[in-house]
Amino acid sequence: MSTVLLLVDIQNDYFPGGAMELHHSEEAGKKASQLLQAFRERALPVVHVRHVSNRPGAAFFLPGTKGAEIHELVRPLQGEQVFVKHFPNSFRETPLNGYLRGLTPERLIIAGMMTHMCIDTTVRAAAGLGFTCTLAGDACATRDLSFDGKPIPAEMVQAAFLAALNGTYAQVKTSEEICTSLLSVDQ
Repeated sequence: MSTVLLLVDIQNDYFPGGAMELHHSEEAGKKASQLLQAFRERALPVVHVRHVSNRPGAAFFLPGTKGAEIHELVRPLQGEQVFVKHFPNSFRETPLNGYLRGLTPERLIIAGMMTHMCIDTTVRAAAGLGFTCTLAGDACATRDLSFDGKPIPAEMVQAAFLAALNGTYAQVKTSEEICTSLLSVDQ
């Protein structure tokens, strides 16, 4: 049994200058990078998921663009598994579930972007498939939304989605808490 790090959609289009810049994406990317480093140091499995849009009229993650590439903060090393997806759910029409089953993980540590879309959908799907999930809340990013003509700041979107996922679908923790728990397993 092992712990697997699942990094979802930490791609250039979500960072400053990208086609869909997210609130605090650089900070979240740095936290995800810290998690990735901790997993690499312990030779624990890492899986990267990258969204490539095949939807007509899509404005970001377009095939063959720099924006669709995984950001340099978490760029995969040779031997780290990368899956390409076309839907918010990282499991939908990808071999992710079968791959993870082959690793027999004790738990999934999930981080990535956008909290309100692909992270929410992927965490719920993973829990529904029976995986025990921990979500690194500070290694996720989202953006401002609106509903019924009212603006909803990114901080509120982030808090609402993390609160909704915490407990039933995942344990939401900080990257530091997760890294500390990895250290305690080493001893």
